[in-house]
Amino acid sequence: MPLIGYARVSTEDQTPLPQSQALKSAGCAEIHEEQASGGSRARPVLAGVLDRIGKGDTLVVVRIDRLARSLSHLLEVIERLEARGAFFRSLTDPIDTSSPQGKFTLQVLGAAAEFERALIRERTRAGLASARSKGRIGGNPGLRSRDPAALCKVRLARQDGYMERLGETAQDWVPSVRRLRPDMAWEDVLRIINGPLPETRRWTQGRLLRAVTAYVRDGFLPESVLARARRRETDDRLPTIVAAIKGADPDITLQAICTRLEAMRERTPRGRTSWQPSSVKLLLERAEKLGLLE
Repeated sequence: MPLIGYARVSTEDQTPLPQSQALKSAGCAEIHEEQASGGSRARPVLAGVLDRIGKGDTLVVVRIDRLARSLSHLLEVIERLEARGAFFRSLTDPIDTSSPQGKFTLQVLGAAAEFERALIRERTRAGLASARSKGRIGGNPGLRSRDPAALCKVRLARQDGYMERLGETAQDWVPSVRRLRPDMAWEDVLRIINGPLPETRRWTQGRLLRAVTAYVRDGFLPESVLARARRRETDDRLPTIVAAIKGADPDITLQAICTRLEAMRERTPRGRTSWQPSSVKLLLERAEKLGLLE
């Protein structure tokens, strides 16, 4: 079971060396170091590790706070690992998702997080009810009076919040959009992006297009990704899709590609719903001849 270490420090004055040494002593042959705030979810090194981690691998940290500062972020990362068949372990905390005890600890943490959210909702409702009973009206006075400056400020804040939320999920869709557009139609790009994601995190085409448009507007993606999809010969479509899946995960097995295609409800060249590794192999060979594989 390959162990992949992740070490993080917050400032340039700190050194990740003690963490890296502990991870190496724990058996991590591959260690990734990053200098970033623990409160930020947009960490390129961590995003790259989560993109490349494979089935059976274990992401290892010295302490939980090196990975996430909030319980919601920790659970989100572990959910991504589980979706890829990978595990998580903390050297100094009782969490190892490859063991029954570690999974139980994770369930307890999840229940605690839900309880905390319920308490916050209840306190918020109680506070609003108390304010209304005293005749106070909540909200921004500038918004109630439709003040242009207040409206502009709120609009900019919402835009910043939207971009921050997109940054938390960018690793799920930006690499595929950058690699596949405009060579592939949006419908197929969407299915490839959603393939490895859990049901609760899958995209709709409308949401994906809005996200891509926002990233193009701010210069994070080239304008070419929004161009009209290039027309391809009908018999090139399946090789293109299989090449895209292989390109996103070069180590993926033929059987795993079969599973992905079935999850996408993609039919075989003969119109069947069940895929065989031999069919995928033929499509990969055709994709290579067409120059679709890097």
